[in-house]
Amino acid sequence: MSEGKPDALPEQTGPVFSYPVYLDLHGRAVLVVGAGPVAARKTAGLIAAGAAVTVVAPEISGDVRALDPPPVAILVRGYDRSLLDELRPWLVITATDGAEVNAQVARDAEAAGIWVNSADDPVNCGFILPAIHRQGDVTVAVSTGGAAPALAQYVRDRVGELIGPAYARAAVALRRRRGEFHARGDTTEGRDWQSDIETALRDAD
Repeated sequence: MSEGKPDALPEQTGPVFSYPVYLDLHGRAVLVVGAGPVAARKTAGLIAAGAAVTVVAPEISGDVRALDPPPVAILVRGYDRSLLDELRPWLVITATDGAEVNAQVARDAEAAGIWVNSADDPVNCGFILPAIHRQGDVTVAVSTGGAAPALAQYVRDRVGELIGPAYARAAVALRRRRGEFHARGDTTEGRDWQSDIETALRDAD
């Protein structure tokens, strides 16, 4: 290392996940391959987003069966390519304990033009899932682009300490305020919302 200069960062060699989006999954079909604890956590998040989830696995864990609420279709069988044609899912999540199965699911989904996430396996992902903190309508998502999920979770927890229930109440008030503008035919693009936000947060405390 040259004096006074930091070491160069390592070159990015894997996938680059750099375009964050929020999806409307309400009522949309999502396939989860696997039914262990990791799959259960992924499924719980999909349920919270309103997705129509199908879980497929030869054995179904108690974690999946205990999901509450449980609007999940469960198929007790192994994965095969025909499921993509039968279910026509918007998204596929694979979280089995078999690397070969996860890789096959990823290849099949990619070939079918379906976005796929393979748990803890960025190479076989078309998208990754950030660490999430939710307070009502307020969602904070933290990602390291797949480099260090534990760091993303750490940052999420630190940020979450700053965003309490008052922010959820403020979001409701500001949604109402925004609706008032739209009802008058006005646009909210370019509006300086700072004073409205400060008022909403103060009133929400």
